[in-house]
Parts: sequence; structure tokens; C-alpha cells
Amino acid sequence: VQLQASGGGEVQAGDSLRLSCAASTSGVYVMGWFRQAPGKEREFVAAVTSGGTTDLSDSVEGRFTISRDNRRNTMYLQMNNLKPEDTGVYYCAARRNYGSGISFAKIYTYWGQGTLVTVSS
Repeated sequence: VQLQASGGGEVQAGDSLRLSCAASTSGVYVMGWFRQAPGKEREFVAAVTSGGTTDLSDSVEGRFTISRDNRRNTMYLQMNNLKPEDTGVYYCAARRNYGSGISFAKIYTYWGQGTLVTVSS
């Protein structure tokens, strides 16, 4: 499975962005977003299963929305009210088969190249 992330950019605090991640094949069980800020470890942001179950980190709950279009094999991350601490490289990830713990990076088999989000104050 190949993943192509897009939609990053430079915005001001309070602005919105929508990230997309297109998978090269259908039938992927779970797709997720992780981010890595400069000098920090990669952290979970959000994930969505093929059945529509979602999980979001506490830091983005209420501001970010994750969705998925199974017909287009594409996942979206709508990010509203962005804050400077949301700055980082956002990576999309996928796992073809069922796996528990969708907020843990270790269950994901495939990773995209990342897209940079920069939020200035």
C-alpha cells in the first residue's frame, strides 16, 4: 500500500487546513495521522477504521475531525482553530488487516512521506 499525503502549509493561529491521504489500494482496515514536531517524538493525532470508528488525541479533540471516503481510498483530517503547538510534519499511516490499538504507531504497516504544517502565532 502506498500512501500520498497532501494539504500541509503555513497558516496563522486560528486558521484551518485540511490534510488528505490517498491510499493506492482499497480494503485498508485503519488509516491514521501522526505528527512530529521539531525535537519531539512522533505522536498520535487521529485514526479512522473502514467501519467508521474514530479516535482522536485529547490535544486535538474538538478542533480536528477525521473522516474517510472508502470509495476514493482517501482519508481526511480537517484541522480547525490551529495552534502553534500543532506545528509539525504530519504522517499518514495504514494497516491492511484488523489490529487493536489504533492510536499506537506500532500497529501500522505502511507510512506516507509526510506533509509539513506550520502554524504561526
